[in-house]
Amino acid sequence: MTATDAHADHDPHHIGHRGAAGYHSMAVGHGEGGPASKRIIVGYGFWIFLLSDFVMFSAFFATYAVLKDRTAGGPGAHQLFNMTDIALETGALLLSSFTCGLMSLEMDRKRLWPTEAWMLVTGLLGFLFVFLEGREFAHLVSIGDGPQRSGFLTAFFTLVGCHGMHVSIGLLWLGTMMAQVYFKGFRQDIQFRVLCFSLFWHALDIIWVAIFTLVYLIGVHG
Repeated sequence: MTATDAHADHDPHHIGHRGAAGYHSMAVGHGEGGPASKRIIVGYGFWIFLLSDFVMFSAFFATYAVLKDRTAGGPGAHQLFNMTDIALETGALLLSSFTCGLMSLEMDRKRLWPTEAWMLVTGLLGFLFVFLEGREFAHLVSIGDGPQRSGFLTAFFTLVGCHGMHVSIGLLWLGTMMAQVYFKGFRQDIQFRVLCFSLFWHALDIIWVAIFTLVYLIGVHG
């Protein structure tokens, strides 16, 4: 019996790897193509990070829903929030999401200066959002309505402040990406990092829409 015949006896359906006679594997499942690429692994991990962030914010939303009427005799949402400033914050952040999309399109075309320009505009709009939110927090603290005033304000500062912290971290990330694109060009790994940033930034917009609706609109007019 030859080596080929022995292989056929042990593997009559040819489902193993390439043998001595050149049999090809018919199984294309787990492990057939080797380990996953770094792009797939990092992308999968980043999606897990985003989902964990949504879970965390869900807990903050649930806490706010429980404590929104616990004002301890103090002011509520309709007495504290200036909807004009909140509308400006919302407009700045939503517009930054649009410019972030334009940034991604220019990066796909590998046009350096348009990409950098839209990155800068996105960053400036994000900074405007953080500035307006910081001014709102400073005003509330200055009139004695800080997070220690009531359960409602504790939940409010925690939820909205956590989102603002994420935006601030995103701005630092964006600045780093601007420098990397400028000095290193459109390398594949850098393009993927910018893509991850875009996903992160759009996720923050989704969370802010929920905050704007549940905390501000319903709080003031509900």
